[in-house]
Amino acid sequence: MKLTVKEERCSGCNVCRVVCTLQNFKTVQPSQALLKIRGEFPDPGVYKIAFCNQCGICAETCPEDAIIEENGEYNIDYELCTGCLLCVESCPFDVMVVTGSDYPAKCTGCGKCVELCPRQAVLAAAD
Repeated sequence: MKLTVKEERCSGCNVCRVVCTLQNFKTVQPSQALLKIRGEFPDPGVYKIAFCNQCGICAETCPEDAIIEENGEYNIDYELCTGCLLCVESCPFDVMVVTGSDYPAKCTGCGKCVELCPRQAVLAAAD
């Protein structure tokens, strides 16, 4: 699922980040979420939301061809991934993370953030 945002609706509550880590890592650790919320301080109440927009730069950078495009989404093949983390370094949006197992992770398009965002700031993109 491709995502889009309406940042003006975001309150910075981090529900999306909590559910992301629960869905993907079975833990509550918002700092490891596969999307980011950044407060635009000193502007109170203004937040920027960043997530993988499927640009493919990570796939171009991967020396093992472990990031594979399927139906417009890039997914990591952990059988091929060696954990070099060049993809994390190359991500222009700083939305790839390093997991506890020292491997990269990126948004899988699961849509849990869309389902549970209380203010509909994260939405499914219309095709």
